[in-house]
Amino acid sequence: MTQKLLTFLFCAAVCMPGSTQPGRQHHRRMAFATDTVMVHDPVMAFEQGTYYLLSTGIGLQWATSKDRKTWIVQPSPFIEHIPAWTRDSVPGFSNHVWAPDVIRWHDCWWLAYSCSTFGKNTSAIGLMTADRLNGEWTDRGCLVASREHRDDWNAIDPCFVVDDNDQLWLAWGSFWDGIQMAKIKREELGVGRLEDAATPNASPLVANSQKTIARRYRSGDPEAVENPTSKYAGRNAIEAPFIMKHGEWYYLFVSWDYCCRGVKSNYRVAVGRSHSVDGPYLDRDGRDMCDGGGTLLLEGDKTEFEAVGHCAAYDLPSGESVFICHGYSTRLDGQAVLIQRTIDWTDDGWPMLNE
Repeated sequence: MTQKLLTFLFCAAVCMPGSTQPGRQHHRRMAFATDTVMVHDPVMAFEQGTYYLLSTGIGLQWATSKDRKTWIVQPSPFIEHIPAWTRDSVPGFSNHVWAPDVIRWHDCWWLAYSCSTFGKNTSAIGLMTADRLNGEWTDRGCLVASREHRDDWNAIDPCFVVDDNDQLWLAWGSFWDGIQMAKIKREELGVGRLEDAATPNASPLVANSQKTIARRYRSGDPEAVENPTSKYAGRNAIEAPFIMKHGEWYYLFVSWDYCCRGVKSNYRVAVGRSHSVDGPYLDRDGRDMCDGGGTLLLEGDKTEFEAVGHCAAYDLPSGESVFICHGYSTRLDGQAVLIQRTIDWTDDGWPMLNE
């Protein structure tokens, strides 16, 4: 794999000079070990023999593991110092950071994170960089921002993907007009020479040629149900894109319907694929995901999990493919916990999940 969980060899090169975040401090709370990690919106990375699991929480929740079975839940936030521009840019946002993504690219770790308030689309996706996952993270400003009454999309749920030409892309989105995608401008990044943190409202790091790559429903679809969670977000119940390159295909995983309601959640995961990183993404029946297509991959069984969603997927150097997401546990009264499944690939190249 060349994108997420990219490097199983530690690279000692320092990617950026300086830092706005000091080293991690001692906290009175203690780390603890568990085989049932409570998470929302998990992503993974690997460095120096350790898996890192990042997820939604105060400054981002994180846990570490040597084997992906026993996890050490860390007591301190992953982002200990949230940049002030995030609060200026998103009224009502404080420190509850959503839905990160992390990638190793050009000898550097790149972390994207979401700043928003529930059901509103005045949101921003921030960028930080570091040479080590557990090192000092430097604020690089805003990747992209959305505004209520200005934009028909929502700048949350980022996902990095690198295409075959080493171009970095960002997919994002929740509700409104669905999943968005655009190139990240390499000339702005400098790839190892990134300048000072960008002005948040300018959204300078994402190219202007963004496009919608997936919707839950076609425009005006009479089957689109009312949104039970927000009067602002509308009926286009799709979010949390994750793009994985496997073989000759790019696979777009999305979450349909509604999260964050405990046992009332009906979240589920669908998938499509494309030969081109920016689509069109088609499901197994040839339907375009822009027009409501998508092949259902995983949903709650109502026995162990009421609902499942917000996933990530990786090819490991061992040759194993793995899928992770959170699931609303029936046994734990709707608490969201980590789900891991290995992926088998059908003869015609579609993912199937093992128990």
